[in-house]
Amino acid sequence: MIIHMLTLTAVIHKEDDAFIAECPEVGTASQGKTIEEAAKNLKEATELYLEEFPLKSMERSFITTFEL
Repeated sequence: MIIHMLTLTAVIHKEDDAFIAECPEVGTASQGKTIEEAAKNLKEATELYLEEFPLKSMERSFITTFEL
């Protein structure tokens, strides 16, 4: 059995008393009281999601910033 490691993106922001974590490549989201907990919960949610809905192909996201 070949195991493929995926590198996905976690975008985390603070909302009220929680940190919200989102994975833009898959569309999963989770939260936690700390950044670490939010990231851990997002990883678990994404793993469970991908068990049910495997990715057919994977293209890397591009992350950039812009100014207003």
